[in-house]
Parts: sequence; structure tokens; C-alpha cells
Amino acid sequence: MSRWAPFEWIVALRFLRQGRAQTLFIMTGIAIGVGVIVFMSAMLASLQANFVTRTLTAQAHIQILPPEELPRPLRVSTAAVVQAPVIQRPVQRQRSIDQWQTIVSEVKSYSEVTNVTPTVSTSALALRGDASRSITITGIEPAVYFRIVRLPDYLVSGEPRLSTEEIIIGSELARELGLSVADKLSITTAGNTTRRLTVSGIFDLGNKGANQRSTFVALRTAQTLANLAGGVTSIDITVRDLFAADSVAVQLAAATGMQADSWISTNAQLFSTLSAQEMSFVTIELFVALSVAFGIASVLSVTVIQRSQEIGILRAMGTSQRQVLGVFLLQGALLGLLGALVGAAVGSGALKLFHDLVRLPDGGELFPFSVEPVLLLLTVLLATVTGVLAASVPALNASRLDPVVAIRG
Repeated sequence: MSRWAPFEWIVALRFLRQGRAQTLFIMTGIAIGVGVIVFMSAMLASLQANFVTRTLTAQAHIQILPPEELPRPLRVSTAAVVQAPVIQRPVQRQRSIDQWQTIVSEVKSYSEVTNVTPTVSTSALALRGDASRSITITGIEPAVYFRIVRLPDYLVSGEPRLSTEEIIIGSELARELGLSVADKLSITTAGNTTRRLTVSGIFDLGNKGANQRSTFVALRTAQTLANLAGGVTSIDITVRDLFAADSVAVQLAAATGMQADSWISTNAQLFSTLSAQEMSFVTIELFVALSVAFGIASVLSVTVIQRSQEIGILRAMGTSQRQVLGVFLLQGALLGLLGALVGAAVGSGALKLFHDLVRLPDGGELFPFSVEPVLLLLTVLLATVTGVLAASVPALNASRLDPVVAIRG
């Protein structure tokens, strides 16, 4: 240590070197605690990113729908008897959104919104030979819709091309009906409208039900099949902040008078599970941080007792209370900093090992490996501050020691 080094640094480092076993013990505890925090925080962030990617690349963030038809009271009465009205929920017919072009223009004016596109969704039967399957047809404008739902990323064959005579189908539907790219498929709707379309692409969304039922056609083709000339059944939207989708949906519903469903409300169970998982991780991290703090405090308290005579001699030689306080606070900060640096490296390495060893049944990665530098910086800073705070009580006790009493033991 340079002779120009501050007094507190010289004494703090000497105390840490002389108590090597204690120093190593507490640094190991801090490293384990920080490693756990880094591992869990990075894994949770990766799982969340993976969940959002898998969920939201296959659906819109917000979907505007026509308001539901309200029930009307039906009165059944005779000349002699008047009965109370019967409230019966009406059948929800397939309807177009009124003045949807105006709504699309209004939604585009919101700064939170990034993409807006009209769609038509209707049910139909897919026919090939003697086989038939119930499907859902979604009519889209590919140029914009593929920025909302990244269907091209899920194609296993063919091209993401949709003319008025083409259709993109799921892999399960293609398997069940024996279809390949360029094959013909007959579509019949409940209104007896029939079209014969050419398969231009086959996708795999990773969900058997979606791969069996979901199909995509050009917007005009869907309007013809649904008997909605010029109409649309929904407006799909993406927003800048995924987790603000609920609040944006409320604003859009109030502004348009339509029903607006966000991805959070339509995936409520999964979102609740993810939130509960995050809460449990935060709780574990809090208890780990507390255990690290108490470990530092206990070791430094023992150090104060063991070195009370040395502290008394220092005080008798003119060392101020502030300097003694600084010695022990500095020890806490150094223990926290050094232990955190080791722990951050251990946590990142353990996460990389876990990522490489644990795989999905198909060999794919369970989650993308990612450790943000900001996470490491904040964790090291938090551990250092925790070390200082944990050392504050032993440091105050050391600075208040009476030199005469301390030297006598």
C-alpha cells in the first residue's frame, strides 16, 4: 500500500489480511448470495422475454371488436295475466365494425400505437375429397399484419404470399388433409359461400390446436366468404410498451365506443402465473440479501470484539472516532464489492451452464441466454451498499470504545 494511502484504507486492509479465514468465509457467503440473485434475476428476465416473444408474435397486443349485442326483455302476457319480462341473451351475430376506416385513422393518431390493421375472422369448413375440417379463416392485409403477427417466421414450407386465390394453413391441417404447397383446398362457409384456394404456405405456431384450425387469406377473400362486403370484424393493434396494453385498451374503448381487448386480459392466467413467479423470485432475493447483510454484520461484530485492544491503542494514539468508523465501514464496502464481483461471475456462469444443459424435448433452448450489464452493475452496487449498511452498527460500536477500557480488555 502506498504511503500516501488514507489511514482508513491501510488499517482496513490490514485487518482483512490478518483475519484471512473470516474474510474468505464472509466473501464466500456474499458471492453465493449475489450469484443466486444474478442467476434468478437473469433467468426470470429471459423467461419473461421468451414468454412475451412466443405469445405476442402470434397475436396482436390489442384487438378492437364490435360491442356485444345487448339482451332485450321479452314480455309474455295475455289479456288476463301480465307476466314479468324475460331477459334472454341474444345470439352474437357476426357483424362488421361501423365506420372502421375512421376508427383505424383515429387509432393511428395515438403515440403509443405502432401498427394498426383491419381483419376479418369467420368460421368455415375445409374440404378435400371426403374429408372435412372445421377451421377459422382470418382475412388480412399481409404488409401490415405480418408486422403484428410474425407469421413468416413460423413458415415451414412455401411463402408468406396471399393473393385473392391463395391461403396459408397450419401444419396439422395440412397433415390431416394431405396438403402440400400448391395444392387446392375448397372452403365452404355457413352462408354456403364456396371458394377453391391454392395453398401458398404452411406454418407451425407450436400449438396443435392453432395449427389445426387457423388459416389466413387475403382481406377481400375473407370479406367475400363472410358476406361482409367492405366490412371488418376486428382491428389489430400493437403498442410500444407491451405491459401498458391494458391502459391503452381502456383509452381506445372509451374513445371509439367499441370493445378493446388487450393481450394481458386474453392471457390472464398465464400473466398471473408469471407475476406470481416474479413475486416469489423477488421474495427469495430479498431474504438472500438479508442473510448476506447479517453475515457481514456478525463477522464485523466479532472483529470489533477481537480487535478491541488494537482499537483502543489506535484511539489512544490520536485516531479519531471518525477514522475508526471509516475503517469498519470500508471493510464492509470492500467485502460487499469483492464478494459481489465474484458472485456476479459465478451467477452468470451458472446460468450459462444451466442454459446449455437444460433443453426442450425437441432440442430447442428453454429460454434465450441473456445477462444484462445493467443487472450486474446494480447487483454489485446493491451488495456494496448492503456491506456498508451492515457494517454501520459494528463500526459505531468500535468508534465509541473507550481507549482505556479497550486496552485493559
